[in-house]
This record gives sequence, structure tokens and C-alpha cells, in this order.
Amino acid sequence: MLVLENIKYSKNSNNIINGISMKFEEGKIYGIVGNNGVGKSTIGYIIMGLSDYKVNDGRIILDNEDITQMPVNERAKKGIALLWQEPARFEGITVKNYLTLNKKIPVQDVEEALSLVNLEPDKYLNRFVDKKLSGGERKKVELASCILLKPKYLIMDEPDSGIDIMSLDMIIKIVDYLKKRGTGVIVITHRKEIAIQSEYSYLICAGKVFLEGTSDKIVKYYEKTCDTCGHINYAEEN
Repeated sequence: MLVLENIKYSKNSNNIINGISMKFEEGKIYGIVGNNGVGKSTIGYIIMGLSDYKVNDGRIILDNEDITQMPVNERAKKGIALLWQEPARFEGITVKNYLTLNKKIPVQDVEEALSLVNLEPDKYLNRFVDKKLSGGERKKVELASCILLKPKYLIMDEPDSGIDIMSLDMIIKIVDYLKKRGTGVIVITHRKEIAIQSEYSYLICAGKVFLEGTSDKIVKYYEKTCDTCGHINYAEEN
């Protein structure tokens, strides 16, 4: 189990995360839902342990081990991975090389991962992960890399960002594939179509868990209240 206990995080004297507690289990799908600017992505970066997102208070526990002070590379070794909202470009590295860096991965596994994200292996294995790939194509390559990592927990930060509407079904398919393989999937999103696939969701406002529960309950509340909210980050019980 991955547990966040009363996590607080501030930057430049601004309180961004204000005492958040969450629990995640392997083999289940979770949603972190909320409007832009409420702290959703920050929670993902804190879980991943990025250097600019060290907590001011609270603990992060992975399988009964305190990893609060553990650097990002050690968390990755323990099975935590992050799908970036905006994937990076890499000049001079082919898709095949990128997906097999420092790993002995059979080429058939690479081809299967590319096929799962709707990229034809014959057309993409020898292409470069640079500006010649569209944002959506790079996002799919990044998603293929997460599939090959076989993480215990995968944080997906706005997985539909930069991907065409027709690919939403692909994302939903991949989330279900990862769940069946035993990965705990944490989806950061404000899209109903993706959030509703989660089994349990946390609604974030003002850097706090404003509401939590089954995803249908959270999505209904979000659509009714948060979609038209005029006071983002000044949460009020309605």
C-alpha cells in the first residue's frame, strides 16, 4: 500500500498542499480530480519525489517503509513511476533505444507496448524522440515506456493532454490493462470520461481533499459544483 499522511507543502511562502492524506493499493485505479490550479499535479510530483517538491510536513509510506526523504531514483527502483503531462524530447535517441535504455527488454515486448498505445512498431521503432514527433505521439511513447517498466504504482498526470479525442478509448484501455497486471494507477484529471473509470477518487480544492469516495459520486459533485466554480482554491461546503 502507498499512503500519504497529512502531507503539507509550500513554496515561496505559499501553502500549496494543506494536510492531505490518501491511500492507494496495487491493482486498483484511483482518481485525483479537481480544477486547474488546485494542486493535483503537485500531489503527483510529491509522490514521485521530484527535487523541487520536498514536503514540509507529513509522511509518505510505501509498503510500511517511510520514503518521505527518499530521492526520485530510489522511489523509481521501488516501483513508482510518473507519466508526465508534457513528455520530454530527446535529440538523437530512437524510440527503440528510448524504450530499452539500460534494460534487457525483448523487442517483441517493445512492439507490443507500442501497439497497445496505437503506434505501429514498423513505423515508429526507428524514429527519433524529438520535435518531429507530435506531442500526442511523444505522449504515447512515454506511455509505452511506463507499460514496459511494469511499476507497482503509476501516476498519470493528465494522460489525455495533447492526445486527440479518439485516443481517449486507448487511455481507458491502457488503464484497465495496467490494473489487471497489478499496477496501482493514480490518474490526475479533470475529464469525466477518464475519472469515471476509477474505483475511488479524491476531489482536491485549496490543496486539500475536499471530498472522497466512489468515482461516480465524485464526478457528479464535480460536474454540479466545480465545473462552474467561481472561487477556485477558496473551498466552501455546498
